[in-house]
Amino acid sequence: MALTINTNVASLNAQRNLGKSQGALNKSMQRLSSGLRINSAKDDAAGLAISDRMTSQIRGLNQAARNANDGISLAQTAEGALQESTNLLQRMRELAVQSANDTNTSADRASLQAEISQNISELDRIANNTTFNNKQLLDGSMTSAVFHVGANANQTISMSIGDARADALGANAEVSSTGTTAPGTASGSLTNVTGVLTINNQVITTSSDNLSTTDDDNSAMAVAAGVNAFSATTGVTATANATTVNLGAVSADNDGIAASEFSINGVDITLADVQSADADDALADAINAVSNQTGVSAEMNSSNEMVLTAADGRNIQLEADGNGEALFASLDLTTAQDEVIVGSVSLSSNDAVVINTGTTSGSGMTFTAGTTSVTTTNSMTNVDISTQSGANDAISNIDRAIAQIDTSRGDLGAVQNRFESTIANLQNVSENLSAARSRILDADIAQETSAMTKNNILQQAGVSILAQANQMPQLALSLLG
Repeated sequence: MALTINTNVASLNAQRNLGKSQGALNKSMQRLSSGLRINSAKDDAAGLAISDRMTSQIRGLNQAARNANDGISLAQTAEGALQESTNLLQRMRELAVQSANDTNTSADRASLQAEISQNISELDRIANNTTFNNKQLLDGSMTSAVFHVGANANQTISMSIGDARADALGANAEVSSTGTTAPGTASGSLTNVTGVLTINNQVITTSSDNLSTTDDDNSAMAVAAGVNAFSATTGVTATANATTVNLGAVSADNDGIAASEFSINGVDITLADVQSADADDALADAINAVSNQTGVSAEMNSSNEMVLTAADGRNIQLEADGNGEALFASLDLTTAQDEVIVGSVSLSSNDAVVINTGTTSGSGMTFTAGTTSVTTTNSMTNVDISTQSGANDAISNIDRAIAQIDTSRGDLGAVQNRFESTIANLQNVSENLSAARSRILDADIAQETSAMTKNNILQQAGVSILAQANQMPQLALSLLG
């Protein structure tokens, strides 16, 4: 190797290596001082992009958890207010039960109604003044509230809170069918209502009521059961009204009624002598004596007409022959002719009821197609217990109002549980995503300390070697001497 003065290759090499060790030492010191492996894009361009995306997700997840906690607080605020509304309704119901008792005078009931009125005002005050961050909760405006519970767009939970004002509680939509209430207009072979009646887009199907002696899947009892089977879908509940038929005035028949001459629901009614207008109540007694078999009771009304009633809503089947044909002058009971009397059904819903497809009289009862909207007729605003009948109506209406609030509270409880599950999941994802980001972004202190020690030694060694390399050109002086 040539000995030169102008170019000191050994010194250049020592300077280059010293620069490398100095850069590595500076990087180790920067990482140890910041705690980060990536301090600029040149440290790890891909890692920087990945860690930034993870940071967006982590911060979004943490904020989403806070959002969900705010949702829980809102729901708890609303539920606490509804609890007090429930307490007011329970007191109102207690007052209504008290007013329904006939030991009370008109003045007593007026005093009870005065407290009812105050409770109604308080229901409205609670509903109108319950707020969360200046947002109304119970006045019916909190519909489809959206809570953002994710790190990305459109990751939401929706919640609605029902209207808890007095004019909304207990309000309902009511629809009643028209039953076949007079013999001669019914048919012995009614059209099965399966697939005929459609409520709120739900086809209603029926099955046997196991009590009616004919057309047992078309009775008021069977239709009500069919509607209630789908109430979770339609939101509509049904009540079978008592099946009644007015048989009119009772004609005298000294020969009485023999077996097979007059029957109710397949059970023969026999009697030795029938007096005009059933003056001795013998015919009514004979019918009532077998009511445990027929499900039908009899009584004379104020016009001395006989009325048959099946309280449970089953059909009433009448058959007359011989002397039985002339027993009731106003009826057209021909020989061996069954007459089937079908009761009516009342529908009730907290929302509008849409009869998409109604039934005709051929089905035994008529539901007219159309929409029935919610009215406030039965709402808490109109509760009046100043009369006994009003008190009895109030009990049913208050029960419906309590059920409405219970439904709202149940929904609020369910969404609180959902929020809690959401928070737990968000925290889990955030924790694991933070661990993954740490592996990319954070400095390994043990590794960087070792690297710094190595680079520090290399720097010291490099400085020493550079000093020696710089002395090498002086060897040329020995040749010049």
